[in-house]
Amino acid sequence: MKRSVYNHVRAKATLAIAARTAAANGTAVDRKLSGASGTNEWYASAMLVVHTGAITDGTHAITLEVSDDNSNWAAAAAGDVQGALPSIGSSNDDALYEVGYTGNARYLRAVTTPSGTTTGGVYGATILLGFPTVLPVSRT
Repeated sequence: MKRSVYNHVRAKATLAIAARTAAANGTAVDRKLSGASGTNEWYASAMLVVHTGAITDGTHAITLEVSDDNSNWAAAAAGDVQGALPSIGSSNDDALYEVGYTGNARYLRAVTTPSGTTTGGVYGATILLGFPTVLPVSRT
């Protein structure tokens, strides 16, 4: 098997791409996925990727929340975040932001908190999971 990103990384949507004017919690992403043959793939590494389209007004603060039980959520500890969580404004059209997560929480999600919006902006977020305990990554 060739060594490739395809076999070592999974992409999971957390905030669907949409025009946003209001706060929204992203879909939870579980770092422990059920793999082929009933194995459990634990992903040791995670990265939040935020991608923007047209931002017409307001400020859109993106945060990363974590949970051990997919019920009780808290902001990721600053020491577990690599890079800066973005605050998106009208000068950030067609931008891409990458933020690493080094903590041990099982569940991750992006959260957006817009302010001063009328028409808002179009953006979404994906969480990349890497370094699985079972290789190759199952694509089911």
